[in-house]
Amino acid sequence: MRVTETHLEVNQLANQQHLDLLKQSVHTWNQWRQEHSDIRPDLSGSDLAWACLSNADLSGVDLSGVDFTWADLYRANLIRANLSQANLSGADLSGTHLCRANLCGADLNGTLLYRANLRDANLSETNLQKAVLEETVLN
Repeated sequence: MRVTETHLEVNQLANQQHLDLLKQSVHTWNQWRQEHSDIRPDLSGSDLAWACLSNADLSGVDLSGVDFTWADLYRANLIRANLSQANLSGADLSGTHLCRANLCGADLNGTLLYRANLRDANLSETNLQKAVLEETVLN
């Protein structure tokens, strides 16, 4: 049982380290992602409301339950990201790549998805009320 407790502490520490890296700057985050391509970051449940994450490489990241209210995710890479139950209300996802992303149960109320690519994304139970979907790829 002690090994499990230690393992959990390490995971929680790693999650906080991932969040701290992302909050430093998008450039620092993207560089770290390139250097550590074998790591799948876990930012689940984080508060990233109003965050400026334009051009961030968030591909394959666990972002389930994250609060992205009014966040700037312009041209971010969210391919294969887990955004289930995430709050993206009012966020700018223009030009964002969301191919094969899991948006199950996500709130995209009033989200700007102009020219976003949602090809093969899981949109089941996703709230798209008042979302701007001009030139968005949804097939």
